[in-house]
Amino acid sequence: MLLGGNIGDTLANFKQAIGFLEEFNYTITVKSSYFRSEAWGYTSSNDYFNQVVLFESSDPPLELLKNCLLVEKKIGRQRNDSKKYSDRPIDIDLLYIDDQIIEEKELHIPHPRLHLRKFTLLPLVEVLPDFIHPILKIDHKSLLLLCPDSGKVEVVE
Repeated sequence: MLLGGNIGDTLANFKQAIGFLEEFNYTITVKSSYFRSEAWGYTSSNDYFNQVVLFESSDPPLELLKNCLLVEKKIGRQRNDSKKYSDRPIDIDLLYIDDQIIEEKELHIPHPRLHLRKFTLLPLVEVLPDFIHPILKIDHKSLLLLCPDSGKVEVVE
């Protein structure tokens, strides 16, 4: 999963989100560094922070999604029905569920834009460099080289 946010104490929000996820008995196995980037898809004066978190769970995919949305809400995320990008205290995106391909109204796995976003690919390369995208059939290192995103992304810690 990818944690993101650009309002408030984002890194504290990430830690709080991980705590809530662990309450669902999700076992966190790996966390990437924190990355800072400009907003993607819209203009904002607030930089984003992102972190990839790998975890284990036996929950079905739609249950995972439901729980992630619940965690977002607990941390103060208010979703906008217009589907436009906006500033937020937390965003939790499910990027992969193993090598599954899921096309549901509410859930698309792998995340349909992960290969277009450097702020997603850099932490993925850090934690899963050789993982093969199940649709594109290419690893994260290669996806990063092909990524059209020219935005600045830097490791924070």
